[in-house]
Amino acid sequence: MFELVQNQQHGSIALVLFIGFLFGLIIMYSRLDKFEKMAGFLLFEDTLAIRMAMTTVGLSSIGFYILVANGYATFSPKTAIIGGLILGGVIFGIGLVMLGKCPSAFFVSVSEGRIDAFVGVLGGMIGGLVFTYSFPFIKSILGPDYGQIRLPDFAIEYAGIITIVFGLIMLIGAYMLPTLNYVDKAEEEKIHTRK
Repeated sequence: MFELVQNQQHGSIALVLFIGFLFGLIIMYSRLDKFEKMAGFLLFEDTLAIRMAMTTVGLSSIGFYILVANGYATFSPKTAIIGGLILGGVIFGIGLVMLGKCPSAFFVSVSEGRIDAFVGVLGGMIGGLVFTYSFPFIKSILGPDYGQIRLPDFAIEYAGIITIVFGLIMLIGAYMLPTLNYVDKAEEEKIHTRK
């Protein structure tokens, strides 16, 4: 695994680990590894997860476009297989609802000693193994492959403007969403019931 990271020029192992630990700290600090945060998000009573997602997408869209445009990064979008996107979304949604966490938060929760998260990680690894071996069959039933589709491809001369406008829409939307905090409500209810 370490050789793969180095051979694909993703940076040094130390840099990759540093970014991973930093990401984990942000998840822990924001409490996105807690079931209550995801439950609040799914009940439309907590906006932290969607605000963080929109901020991440907005900033990374603009930043990554600048890196690619200046030759500091390259990328290859996955092909658009609509059946695969729908199936993947359904599987992701079922896993999110059952375990109350996004996949990235599982590893943070495992580091905190949460058994439910460990079961989720184990299930994800087994699911990945089953998917890998059954991929030829799965691919045959997912429908047509529309190739690599990106929003700027529809107006290639305006790719930079489209990317920046999209990123700004995400950032402004994240800023304008109301701040709702389900965890604090849940904790308040626990305190009142104890009294």
